[in-house]
Amino acid sequence: MLDILITNGYVLTMEGPGVGMLPDGAVAIRDNKIVAVGPSRELEQNFQARRRIDAKNKVVMPGLVDAHIHTGIGILRGLAQDTDNWMQQGLWPFTKTLTDEARVAGSLMNIIEGVKAGTTTFCDYDVPMLQIAANHARVGTRARVAETINEMPEDLSGLLVGDLYPLDPAIGNHKLTRAKSVFERWHGYDDNRITCLWGPQGPDMLSRELLQEVKALAEKHETMIHMHVAQGDREINQMLKRYGMRSIQFLDELGYLDWRLLAVHLTEATKEETQLVARRGAAMLLCSGSIGIIDGIVPPAAEFLEARGNLALGSDQAPGNNCNNMFNEMKFTAILNKCRFRDPRRFPAWQMLRLATIDGARAIGLGEEVGSLRPGKKADMIMIDLDNPALAPIITDPVRNIVPNLVYSANGSEVDTVIIDGKIVMEARKILTLDEKLAIAEAHRQAQLVARKAKPDAANVGMTMMRAGQL
Repeated sequence: MLDILITNGYVLTMEGPGVGMLPDGAVAIRDNKIVAVGPSRELEQNFQARRRIDAKNKVVMPGLVDAHIHTGIGILRGLAQDTDNWMQQGLWPFTKTLTDEARVAGSLMNIIEGVKAGTTTFCDYDVPMLQIAANHARVGTRARVAETINEMPEDLSGLLVGDLYPLDPAIGNHKLTRAKSVFERWHGYDDNRITCLWGPQGPDMLSRELLQEVKALAEKHETMIHMHVAQGDREINQMLKRYGMRSIQFLDELGYLDWRLLAVHLTEATKEETQLVARRGAAMLLCSGSIGIIDGIVPPAAEFLEARGNLALGSDQAPGNNCNNMFNEMKFTAILNKCRFRDPRRFPAWQMLRLATIDGARAIGLGEEVGSLRPGKKADMIMIDLDNPALAPIITDPVRNIVPNLVYSANGSEVDTVIIDGKIVMEARKILTLDEKLAIAEAHRQAQLVARKAKPDAANVGMTMMRAGQL
C-alpha cells in the first residue's frame, strides 16, 4: 500500500541527459521514498494508495534546490539596494542592530517564501543556526545548514572602505564553538533531512589558522565546507593586503580546493582561477540575481562549466536579491548569460531546470538522495499548475512549450503542492505545517524594531534616498 500516488501529470524526472519528460506520468510514494515512476496507467494497475492526487494539467518535478541562502537576514529585505559598497554602506548600519529574535523571525519568513515558490532543499548559511535550523525542522524542509564563522568584531562602523579588517582569534574561537554546537544538535536530524556543513564566511574574514582548523573538522566529519570565495574586489583587496596573494591561490595552497568546497560567487575570479576551482573538484554556487543587483556583474559560470565543474544555483539573501525564489534565479541566470555572450543559445531552459534540481543536488552532495524522480530517492517534489495564466496554453505537438515556460514565464506562484520527505508541506498554496500569517506578522514586528534602532545612522544610502524623495 502506497501513502501517495500522483497520476496524470507532466512528470519531469530529470533522469538522463535532459529533463526526462513523461507526458502522462505518475509517481508512487511510500513513507519518505519514491517507489515507482512511470506511465499513469501502469502505476494505477500495479498500486493501491491511501491518497491519490490527480495531476491533470500540472507538472510534477523534483523540488528545487537553493544551494546558497542566508535566511537569517531576510528581515532586512529591501534595505541595501541600488548602491555600491553594498556591505559597508548598505547593510552594516542595519546588521549591527539585528537581534537573534529578528534573525529567526526573518529566517522563518524566508523559508516560507522559498517553499511557496517550490524550494524543498535549502543550503542555509547564517547565524544563529541553532534556532534557524529549528525553523527548517518546523516547516518540514530539507536543509544543509552551516553556522557562519569569522573573526570579525560585530561593530565595524568606524571602518573605512578599503581598510584592513581587524581579526580577533577570541571571536573566531567563540563562533567555531557555536558551529560545533550546531553540528552536534542538528547533523543527521530526522533521517538526515537536516545535515550540517562548516561555514567559514570567506578567506578574508578568518585567519589562516582558523581556516585550517575548519578544514580539519570537515575532514574528520566527512562533510563539506560552504564558503564565499572571490566574492568581490573588497575580498581580493583584503587578501592582497593581508597575504600578498589572491583568494584562490591562497586557498589552493591551504588545500581547500577539493570536492568538499562549495565556493560561492567567484565573482572576481579570473577565467584561469575559475577553471582551477572546477578542475580541483570544488563546486560553484551561482547567485545571479544577488550579484547582478549588488555588483552589476555576471559571475563566471560559463567558464566554470567549460571545465566540467559542478554548478548549482542559489538565491543568496533578501537585502541583496530581494527575493528567495529559484524561478527568479533560473530566469535571471539564463538572460544575463545570453546578454553577456550575445548568444540566445546560452544557458537554455532545460539546463536551468537541471541546475535547480539534479545538478544542484549533486553539487551540494545530495545527488544520490534528491534532485530527480527515481525509485529509491527521497520523495521531494513539487506540482506546478499549468492552468495558471502565466503558464497557459499547454502545447505538446509538434513541440512542447512546458519547459521554456517554466523558466521564462513562471514566477513561483504557480506552485500548487510541495512534498518533502514524503510529507505534504503545502497543498493548494496553503502551508500545512504552521500558521503562515502568524509567522509573517512576527517578521513585520521584528523588522520595525530593527529599523527603529538603525534610524539615527545616516550613513545608509537608503536614508539618503529617503531625504531626496526617491523612496
